[in-house]
Amino acid sequence: MLLLALALLQDVPDLRTRKTGVDWPNFLGPTQDSVSPETGLLRTWPEGGPRVVWQRAIGEGYAPPAVSKGRLFHVERVGPKIVTTAAKSETGEPLWRFAYDTDYADMYGYDGGPRCAPVVDDDRVYVYGPEGRLHCLKAVDGAVVWTKDLSADYKVVQNFFGVGSAPLVEGDLLLVQVGGSPAGSPGIQSGEVRGLDSGLVAFDKRTGAEKYRMSAELASYSSPRTATIDGRRWGFLFARGGLLGFDPATGKVDFHYPWRARILESVNSSQPVVVDDLVLISECYGVGGSLLKIRPGAADVVWSDGRKRDRALMTHWMTPIHVDGHVYASSGRHKENAELRCLELKTGAVKWSVPELTRASLLRADGRLVCLGEDGTLRLLAPNPEKFEEISKAVLRSADGAPLLRYPAWAAPIVSHGYLYVRGRDRLVCLDVLAK
Repeated sequence: MLLLALALLQDVPDLRTRKTGVDWPNFLGPTQDSVSPETGLLRTWPEGGPRVVWQRAIGEGYAPPAVSKGRLFHVERVGPKIVTTAAKSETGEPLWRFAYDTDYADMYGYDGGPRCAPVVDDDRVYVYGPEGRLHCLKAVDGAVVWTKDLSADYKVVQNFFGVGSAPLVEGDLLLVQVGGSPAGSPGIQSGEVRGLDSGLVAFDKRTGAEKYRMSAELASYSSPRTATIDGRRWGFLFARGGLLGFDPATGKVDFHYPWRARILESVNSSQPVVVDDLVLISECYGVGGSLLKIRPGAADVVWSDGRKRDRALMTHWMTPIHVDGHVYASSGRHKENAELRCLELKTGAVKWSVPELTRASLLRADGRLVCLGEDGTLRLLAPNPEKFEEISKAVLRSADGAPLLRYPAWAAPIVSHGYLYVRGRDRLVCLDVLAK
């Protein structure tokens, strides 16, 4: 099986012409925190926003793209199919298309598209669909290397909004949040669903063979996260019921920190933020945020919103951005009450809060914050703990004046090699943000 898989794979030529910058191969980028090391980007934007390089109509879904070796990988739903495409990242020129049938239907009436970003690892692309199908594809042409139906294999009860946790490559492993249950379990809305032993499953990234499974947690919409703390490699999973700290090589669990709102329809979606030996988690359905100090075998609470009347941080799907001891994040469950906030990391003290920007996603690059509101408004901000500082603001428009990014613009923005990629309800747009 391994020899067959290796034989199917091949070198991936680099299609880039722009050699500065870095690839963005997985959800929230190369450092898993929506922070880019790129420099030389525009300090301000022209009126109307950065130059549109290319754009295209897209199907249903909320997944951001991934970029590797001059290829942009994107996943969407078109009719009854989940479609993965590869295009030249600099021009949008199509390269290949892979599609499979899906019967996923959202029980709350949201769209039926994929929620998980594609994950690129050298010559492979991993795609995790809303119904629980996991595919490993060849990056050069989209041919299938291996595939698994995780919902069937692990008896997953359909979650409120389908599958929404992107996989993560760690060494030779592919870490996937699965959250299976005993056979014959009732529906999620019964409130009686229990996990079994597959909260997270690690697969051999080349063959798809299971290497270990861990935890009876049910799945959330936060993705696995890894980090090195005091010389030790850690894995973190903000699952449905709380945060798990574990050894990503073996699956051995160090601690479980319960963190979930009481209401049945609550979900944990925001990614853990790791700063030195501190891990920040947050949700928007009730309990808010909490900061933990990590050590082998335990997590000590530094501060917690749990018993506060006024919650400091209630992130929905976006991941807070850390800058010099402060975090910047959109706090609030609904667009009507969402506020962009700055908090002091170690105390949870709110430094400032700005309403009426709708729920937003943030990206940090070259000393600036790119803020994409769910209404499609783009902002360029200076990370200033003393005040909200807007540098530029833009609503991208087509030649006839119609907005290019329509609500809901829920996919996180990404930047790679001086190009900013953003998506709204039905359009993917590439902008040039490299200073000339």
